Amino acid sequence: MNRSTKPLFQPLTRDALSQQIARMLTDAIVSGQLRPGDRVAESVIARDLGVSRAPVREAGRLLESAGLLVSHANRGFFVRTMDSEDLDSLYELRLCIEREAAARVVREGRVDGIIDKLRRQIDDMVDSSKDEQLIFQIGVDLQFHRLIVESSGNARFLGVFDKLASEIQVCTALIERVFDEPGLVARNHYLIIDALASGDEDEARAAMDYHISVARETVVSHFRNLETT
Repeated sequence: MNRSTKPLFQPLTRDALSQQIARMLTDAIVSGQLRPGDRVAESVIARDLGVSRAPVREAGRLLESAGLLVSHANRGFFVRTMDSEDLDSLYELRLCIEREAAARVVREGRVDGIIDKLRRQIDDMVDSSKDEQLIFQIGVDLQFHRLIVESSGNARFLGVFDKLASEIQVCTALIERVFDEPGLVARNHYLIIDALASGDEDEARAAMDYHISVARETVVSHFRNLETT
């Protein structure tokens, strides 16, 4: 049998390469390897990855659009520093999206299809909190909320949520460091499941409102205290 002359792997385009670098930089920011205010040196990253500076610069622009980096003329990209007003605005936007997404899941009769998946997400969150697997817990927490938004059937909601995903991950990490009992935070997600299962749109809205508002108040207050000290 003659073997095909078609290559097994196709060369990466510059767009694909820049997206891969953007994911790597996002992971570094979420994990704390790159901290707020740190400079993202194009030349150093390009050298370490063995690529030209062009895809690194494009990755920087992608993350600037996502709200994780900021650029300064003649200085390059820096990890965005969030203050209390930034965080408050983020949580306000989350409330608008997730509150209505939860109500829409109930209204569209899509609760039964996600209850078991949501319960598994909570189990994973509780387990990871015992082992202090912070980064894993952040990802599972985010997936819990994304599943509800996705199940709402509103593509606009999901598009905005995904655009905010990286910022949400960073903020969730801050939440878990502020709360004394990460495991309790994970188990509090059961209140959302109970509200969805009730079949009452207003109850679903109220549960999501309470869940995110508690985090909003705690984290924003914490940052405001830091800013005044």
